[in-house]
Amino acid sequence: MAVLPISVYGTQVLRTKAKPVESLDDKIIGLIRDMFETMSVAGGIGLAANQVGIPVQLIVVDISDVEEGKTAAGGVRMALINPVILSQEGEDTMEEGCLSIPGVREMVTRARKIRVRFRDANFELKEMEAEGLLARVILHEYDHLMGVLFIDRIPSLKRTMMKAKLNQIKRGEVEVQYEIVTQEVESWAVSHLSRRHAIPPKNGGRVHKLKKVHL
Repeated sequence: MAVLPISVYGTQVLRTKAKPVESLDDKIIGLIRDMFETMSVAGGIGLAANQVGIPVQLIVVDISDVEEGKTAAGGVRMALINPVILSQEGEDTMEEGCLSIPGVREMVTRARKIRVRFRDANFELKEMEAEGLLARVILHEYDHLMGVLFIDRIPSLKRTMMKAKLNQIKRGEVEVQYEIVTQEVESWAVSHLSRRHAIPPKNGGRVHKLKKVHL
């Protein structure tokens, strides 16, 4: 397993609509494992493949260590491949954060209960109902697959007020315990990754090393 760098606000991949996973192979199996490891190290409860620079329809969820997750039998730890939200019921408003937008937390209204169809880690087709925190995490990560961030769901005035903070995140001026990829590093990767002696840019005093993952 490997810990992958997490793309933060401003990177193009977070605004890229993910493509379906066509089949289960060693690369996807490895990506699932790496995403669980990355999420654990970063202290998250959900992670979408976009967030680690791979725009495919894959999310991982682990709410086993939070209070609501402990009420479920054995907690909830799962991978969802090619998820489709079939129905949504009710509304709840809760505070949300995101590993790709560190240091920002806002109240977001989402459906209280959902029904979702997906393929599991064995690529078997499943349908399930989820409610409460599990429903919220799935919806949050599903948004990522659509190129949508949780701050898109808050009032525009609030987004305007946090512009300075978002610009800091773009520049990599954040204190986090996990490796990140900024807009500048992403742009460098696209244009220079094939150049043998290229040096990644520094952001906010940190060099964000790149891990190239092939799918």
